[in-house]
Amino acid sequence: MLTNADLTRLTALRRRLHAHPEVSGAEAWTAGTVAEALRALGCGQVVTGLGGHGVAGVWAGAEPGPTVMMRCELDALPIAETGAVPWRSTIPGVGHQCGHDGHSAILLGLARLLARRPPARGHVVLLFQPAEEDGSGAAAVLADPAFAPLRPDWAFALHNMPGLPLGAVCVQAGPANCASVGLKVVLTGRTAHASAPETGVSPGPALARLIPQVMALGPGGDLDEGFRLVTVCHARLGEPAFGIAPGQAELWLTLRTLHDAGMAALRAEVGAAVEAAAAAEGLAVAMSTHDDFAACTNDPAAVAVLERAVAACGLARVDGGFPMRASEDFGRFGTVARSAMVLLGAGVDCPVLHAPDYDFPDDLIDPGVRLFAALCRDLTG
Repeated sequence: MLTNADLTRLTALRRRLHAHPEVSGAEAWTAGTVAEALRALGCGQVVTGLGGHGVAGVWAGAEPGPTVMMRCELDALPIAETGAVPWRSTIPGVGHQCGHDGHSAILLGLARLLARRPPARGHVVLLFQPAEEDGSGAAAVLADPAFAPLRPDWAFALHNMPGLPLGAVCVQAGPANCASVGLKVVLTGRTAHASAPETGVSPGPALARLIPQVMALGPGGDLDEGFRLVTVCHARLGEPAFGIAPGQAELWLTLRTLHDAGMAALRAEVGAAVEAAAAAEGLAVAMSTHDDFAACTNDPAAVAVLERAVAACGLARVDGGFPMRASEDFGRFGTVARSAMVLLGAGVDCPVLHAPDYDFPDDLIDPGVRLFAALCRDLTG
């Protein structure tokens, strides 16, 4: 297990990562720090540049066996940190308010144990994934030819979760995280003088009708099989000037469903509503998608392995964390491996994820490492 000296070093590294956050797609320093730490531990194979700035450390066993992947995230958020901890962000407007710094420290803790006792069979892959927050990283890693030799049979990830007791675990089979996608709608008509709006073509009436119409297509509610939610995130009409009747409008929506199949249907219905509203007012329309997350579903066999590991570690289990409305890029790895995501409680009285003063609890490093180490012992000896 980890020694006190190990935990001291991992805590210092976690805080160093916290102080130097990098947003999705820009994780060059973070990736370099992780790769350097893996090499310092004697990792025989360190793969860099995966899907952008992704890093993988690979340990091989002496006997044939499965490839088991543990995955964490490298990126931070475009949120200014308001906390007063000595290791607070040194990058203006960027912070680690989702705890990815802690997840990376946990995987580097597991790397310490693997360096002392490699797997007996198969391979263990520690993946430090880029660009989770915008939903692009997992797909980029999977599409990278350098990932093909690392393709896992099993894939696991954890996420710290405020609101659950500190160090308690939540895991269950089935839906874990919703599918979601951002839809940007641009409606274009023709500007006019504000004294003669009838000489132009305003997108105002279409925008006013569309907002309640699309929200009705995704009313939210219980997270059952038919769950769908449309959130209006941003709307803009014309220019901030009193002399111009508007000629363009934007509407930014987030669409969310429990399953990928439901997302396809919701996207089609929202798109049809936008097209109809534009046609009725004689407007041109352009739609683009952003931050595209697949649904994350926990495989029953992978959950069974996780449950054995939780029991072996003596960690407390709680219910109520799954499924989550929030999305998680890990879901795409379920297309190539038996995969499961587990929640690790960050405490009931701490700020929520993405709050400007959130800071990963260092006390989670040890149970996180022990849980992943138990998974490795179970599957690779």
